[in-house]
Amino acid sequence: MKLVIISDTHTLQLGMIHQVPEGDVLIHCGDVSNRGSLYDIEDFLEWFSGFPHKHKIFIGGNHDFGLHYRKPDVQKILEDYSDRITYLDNDEIVIDGIKFWGSAWTPEFYNWAFMYKRGEEAAEIWKQIPNNTGVLITHGPPMTDTFLDFTVYDQINVGCEELAKRIEELPNLKVHCFGHIHEGYGMVEHAKGFQMINASTCTLRYNPHNKPVEIEI
Repeated sequence: MKLVIISDTHTLQLGMIHQVPEGDVLIHCGDVSNRGSLYDIEDFLEWFSGFPHKHKIFIGGNHDFGLHYRKPDVQKILEDYSDRITYLDNDEIVIDGIKFWGSAWTPEFYNWAFMYKRGEEAAEIWKQIPNNTGVLITHGPPMTDTFLDFTVYDQINVGCEELAKRIEELPNLKVHCFGHIHEGYGMVEHAKGFQMINASTCTLRYNPHNKPVEIEI
């Protein structure tokens, strides 16, 4: 099964300089918009639904207020596209026997969407991840000692400590993909053998120049 992974397009999907390659499952790890307006969400869904991948999955991100509050007009749009796109909101889908689980939530940072406090509140959210998850899709990264969650401005790793603990408990995990930290784009193999992928399409300067990530599982 070939996964194609993107993230953090921030309404700039038509400006991507790299084509989205063919594959079996196309994944977007959140921040499809800038502020989550109805127009931006609908525009994204129309674009995303046009790809030929048999399965297309996306989650929200901290910029996607419309997905967070899920007002009736946004809910209707999601339902209109539900035959072509799977939206995961602390939810799962099984494809060819592999469980995909997705969540938009990230550690608290100013007043954005889908945010939680570090510590016990974070642990409660990540307890929801099923033990037999094969592909984990989160908007934010786990805490690492790599570039994947390292911020240029603050010169620190800002991933979630509780998420880092939880992924080590998942025996079937093959891929953990995320975005959020634009400058952390890239892929690292975890000590337990699964791949951690920061698939941010936009760079730190919000240019949609990073290449979609392709991986076979």
